[in-house]
Amino acid sequence: MPTNAAAWIKAANTQLEVGPAPYTPPAADQIVVRNRAVAVNPLEWIIQAAGSLTYRWLSYPTVLGSDVAGEVVEIGSEVTRFRVGDRVLAHAVGTDKDCNKAAEGGFQLYTAVLERMAAPIPDTLAYEEAAVLPLAVSTAACGLFQDDQLGLRHPSARPEPTGQTLLVWGGSTSVGSQAIQLGVAAGYEVVTTASPRNFDYVRSLGAAEVFDYNSPDVVADIVAAFEGRTLAGAIAFGTTSAASCIRIVGACRGKRFVSLATPPVSFAHLAEPDRGRLALARVVARLVTSNVALQLAALRRGVRTKYIFGTTLKANEVGTLIYRDFLPAALAESRYRTVPEPTVAGHGLSDIQHALDLQRKGVSAAKVVVTLP
Repeated sequence: MPTNAAAWIKAANTQLEVGPAPYTPPAADQIVVRNRAVAVNPLEWIIQAAGSLTYRWLSYPTVLGSDVAGEVVEIGSEVTRFRVGDRVLAHAVGTDKDCNKAAEGGFQLYTAVLERMAAPIPDTLAYEEAAVLPLAVSTAACGLFQDDQLGLRHPSARPEPTGQTLLVWGGSTSVGSQAIQLGVAAGYEVVTTASPRNFDYVRSLGAAEVFDYNSPDVVADIVAAFEGRTLAGAIAFGTTSAASCIRIVGACRGKRFVSLATPPVSFAHLAEPDRGRLALARVVARLVTSNVALQLAALRRGVRTKYIFGTTLKANEVGTLIYRDFLPAALAESRYRTVPEPTVAGHGLSDIQHALDLQRKGVSAAKVVVTLP
């Protein structure tokens, strides 16, 4: 039996602690991955700082972490797509309400993951590069392709142009980078936003036009750019993205729907040690009032909105579409880029807390990764 270890979170609002962890064999539809690299996301430090608000169902102690890459060491009885020794990336879902199992969290040496949420990676792809994808590509795919979201045409190796244009607000973010690539692979023209230093980056992913989201005229400029175009909908990343997208979509011809990936308030200061006793209550109040304002604005403009939960694809056809039908071949044929670039913040489980702190302070066109020996 392999010897496992994990970066545990033992209670809400506490730092990660490295310690022994049980090795858990796979269920029938799972594989066990010996992790060689894990990436961190805002989701993990938000759970750490505000788990009592955002993930109230979690049983502590537990193991956070969504993005893993490594080798398959064991397969479940129903698994036919993988063999022991295969190199894979995978989206770990241990913090989901219907899972809630430490054994399925990413921040450990051995993680049990669903076969349908894993994809083989080519030998030429480093584990730290592969680890940047899973949660980001899942979240983008949920927003773009699920029937209860934008419901766009699926990506393929040789997409036919749809004649429609997708708005991706926040194209240089981790999830935005996937949304641009997936949108283009599905045959949509993509208009996006970024800071000027990342204009060339998002264009390299396939964006047809890019606008500075900090410009005071950005909403008017994007509305003007959509003159004569048919809107396929919008997908929004960033705390200020929703309001801007609602205004743009309400003024354009086409699908008046905004898939929302980010709440309209920041949770970052909740992770500060001197945050204050009432900090969480203030965030809740701002969250409620901001969402009410967004819904009223959307209603006035005839725009529909819905928040994305980045693991819902595990229970529908989009998960199979991405992890079995699209991503393996797209990676093997270099049709899909593993972006943003990994920023390696450490080389062991004990460095994951540092990586979370680094991500919370903000990174641009990069993703924080920790390699594991």
